[in-house]
Amino acid sequence: MLQFGAISTDKAQALQERMARLGIREADLEERFVKGSGAGGQKVNKTSSCVWLRHKPSGLEVKCQWERSQALNRFLARRELCDQLEAKQRGALSSKQQAMEKIRRQKRRRSRRQRANVLADKRQHSEKKAARRVPHFND
Repeated sequence: MLQFGAISTDKAQALQERMARLGIREADLEERFVKGSGAGGQKVNKTSSCVWLRHKPSGLEVKCQWERSQALNRFLARRELCDQLEAKQRGALSSKQQAMEKIRRQKRRRSRRQRANVLADKRQHSEKKAARRVPHFND
């Protein structure tokens, strides 16, 4: 059984069972430790706490640098790899991909006709609200 430092044995055992259920063997994983980058200061930039995993049969790659601890990053990288493999096996869009697709649709530029329809709807709504107003004596 793998040791992940600060991770409880229950969580490590659950991860091992999940990996076995998905057909992920330790022999199929290529693991490297690379120096981190980004925010975190000298400690992150000097130590090789970033974990890079590749599952050879599926070709999935995961890079994990969420924590300063290498052992914790090893655990989190394996968990992320399981998540990605499950999403790939399900064939359906994962929740992460669905969220990205929703943002992409929201940012997509509307056609000229669509913009005209939106403006017409706004104008109609404005006129409806104006008709409800109490008339002023100045008018």
